[in-house]
Amino acid sequence: MFSYGSYYYIIVGLQIFCGIHSYRRGTLNRWIFLIIFLPVIGSIIYLYSEVLSNRNRSSFKVMNKPGIDVGAVLNPGGRIKKLEEELRFTDTFANRIKLADAYLAAGSTDKAIDLYKASLTGAFAENEHVMMQLIVAYFAQQRYDEVIPLAKKLYKLPQFTRSKAHLLYALSLENLGNIEQAETEFKAMKGRYSYFEQRYQYGLFLMRQEKYDDASKIFTDMLDEEPHLGNIEKRSNREWFAKAKDELRNIPA
Repeated sequence: MFSYGSYYYIIVGLQIFCGIHSYRRGTLNRWIFLIIFLPVIGSIIYLYSEVLSNRNRSSFKVMNKPGIDVGAVLNPGGRIKKLEEELRFTDTFANRIKLADAYLAAGSTDKAIDLYKASLTGAFAENEHVMMQLIVAYFAQQRYDEVIPLAKKLYKLPQFTRSKAHLLYALSLENLGNIEQAETEFKAMKGRYSYFEQRYQYGLFLMRQEKYDDASKIFTDMLDEEPHLGNIEKRSNREWFAKAKDELRNIPA
């Protein structure tokens, strides 16, 4: 039988594991207080958010869902209810978008889309953030034909090139059968020592087109660049390097 002391050491060991794992990923500042002051619950939340969910993600899915909202886990629906009350009390553009973003993060995509669309009026009719979030929402619902016109409105903005919206635009073109145009967009997101998520997705695209040699080169170049990056860049892109390594093993000889 386990004694109380045994449970104590298990909990401490769990905290140490989570702390070291978080430190290596460069996320310790975000998680340290939760791990220390809520040792059991905090460690479980950390393991689910940062360890288990990363292992279970499909390599063919774009990462278009944000990480776990710790406050939402500890108080389910609490943040959304608070934002709904704020919007009822003060109906402003900022309050609408904060609530829409929360809906999108929580998977209430229909509600998010309704709020985003209702907010694209007057001075905010061409709001960049709203249109980019709508692209994320439409893509999540496989409404690829509605992604295209929004992306074209944003296309000339300098920040669009590196954005998630650009990646979802390329994937939407592929899903609509516009393969050549999709590849043009993927190529526009290539760059040495950068764009690792976009390049990983380009490699998957090439594999779906059975261009295995080209895909292999994409993944190999990514992994060759990894040792030359700084620690922050390595940590922030660790997921894409690991997935690129996995995909190289899957490429037919």
